[in-house]
Amino acid sequence: MPVFTTTNETSGRLDRALAILLPDYSRTFLQNLIKNGAVTVDGNPVTQPRFAVHAGMTLSVTIPDSNNSETVSPEPFEFDILYEDPHFLVIDKPAGVVVHPAPGNHEGTIVNALLGRYPSMSQDFAEDDSSRPGIVHRLDKDTSGCLAVAKTVEAKFKLGRAFADRKTGKTYLAICRGVPKQITGELKTLIGRHPVNRQKMAIVDRNGKEAHTTYKIIAHKMVNNIPLTLIEVKIFTGRTHQIRVHLSSIGLPILGDEVYGNRNCSFPGVSRQMLHAWKLALPHPVSGEMMTFTSPLPKDFKQLQMLVSGK
Repeated sequence: MPVFTTTNETSGRLDRALAILLPDYSRTFLQNLIKNGAVTVDGNPVTQPRFAVHAGMTLSVTIPDSNNSETVSPEPFEFDILYEDPHFLVIDKPAGVVVHPAPGNHEGTIVNALLGRYPSMSQDFAEDDSSRPGIVHRLDKDTSGCLAVAKTVEAKFKLGRAFADRKTGKTYLAICRGVPKQITGELKTLIGRHPVNRQKMAIVDRNGKEAHTTYKIIAHKMVNNIPLTLIEVKIFTGRTHQIRVHLSSIGLPILGDEVYGNRNCSFPGVSRQMLHAWKLALPHPVSGEMMTFTSPLPKDFKQLQMLVSGK
């Protein structure tokens, strides 16, 4: 049973607070938990998603066991493909889409679409991981851009090793709120679970994993009296929320990131975190040839990028 203590960041509607604290679950799933009496506030059951919570409250959530035998339903594949051959493909993942199913989120994922396009994947990966066929890395729900997917078990193994052995190149673009203190920088820290909010990551002194990030400021401008910065980021490790944690730690939280940037990162027209997986380089799983893929900027990101950079 997850238990949280609310902060100023999670004050407001109860369902919104849970969406921040439990980002792997859909808002609808969390709202249904509340309505079914599975959430308590300071020990008292609350059944209204709109219930107002304030800093210092204790939230307890009873999450039912997921049905591991539940099959993933095939759905129409409606994503742009940046590259494809018999061994793997690179999808241009839009923001707002979850990569693989999770409790409360069994529909509308990349995996559902993959099974719709490649029905044989369900059997091909049955002994590997039928809930995540072909998935070798992931992007956060609200992060857009390059996502590589294996089409065979052999390709999944080799691509997975390439990511684990840091033989891939991952370049992101981010639009942040704040004034940069230096043009370039490098961050090497440990990242682990937040000591209070276990659903959140943080820079820690121990019991974390090495996280390595470099960044370069591309442009900076005041827009509507708000300081915005366009940043190119490269990551050499793949820790959960790594870029979001690292940029927030240097005073440049990503615009729209309610978890690591709180409400100060709101901006007119921005409904998600402005983080885009721009370029992905990886060795071909069969030939070993190094290949590079680029995802075009989505419309919402492009509009802000033009405001900041003027081009």
